[in-house]
Amino acid sequence: MDINYRKTRFLKVAATLAQCPDSGLPEIVLSGKSNVGKSSLVNAIADNRKLARVSSNPGKTREVIYFETDGKLLIADLPGYGYAKASKEVKEKFSKLCDDYFRSGRKISLVLHLVDIRHEPSKGDVAMLEFLNDSGLPYFLVFTKCDKLSKMQVKKRIGEMAKVLDFREDAYVFAVSSEKKDGIGELCNAITEFIF
Repeated sequence: MDINYRKTRFLKVAATLAQCPDSGLPEIVLSGKSNVGKSSLVNAIADNRKLARVSSNPGKTREVIYFETDGKLLIADLPGYGYAKASKEVKEKFSKLCDDYFRSGRKISLVLHLVDIRHEPSKGDVAMLEFLNDSGLPYFLVFTKCDKLSKMQVKKRIGEMAKVLDFREDAYVFAVSSEKKDGIGELCNAITEFIF
């Protein structure tokens, strides 16, 4: 099946599970810590810099933001975790929304778990990978901001990350740059093949 990722449009925002849409479409969930580049990835996939709001203040996304792609896919951008300046109460609210989301029984076709390649994985990154492995949910591990490093450095960093992040040997691993669009085409093709 062909999917025109440029036909990605904003659908809605949900602050509670009850507000989440039930579209019947295959659902892709974006997870990762605050400021990892989830909104930028949505924009790169859609080839539209103005689609998802990219904030210079991490931790701004406090709801699930939905996009629909070509009438064939639903993309759910979850709130980021681990933002230091958020209050404990706000962090717990974000965390509960994410936890409830994954445990809600929603038919999640694929999780794109984003990790900033430049930094050591956070406790949240490690915990999320453990959860994905234990849950059996299918996931792609997407290393972001790869344009900040050389290709050799990217390869080396992924090897180093593998010692900290317990991703499966057969896991799909991508190195992308939303800024330069590196790896975005390969990621879109892999999503299409995996889901359809």
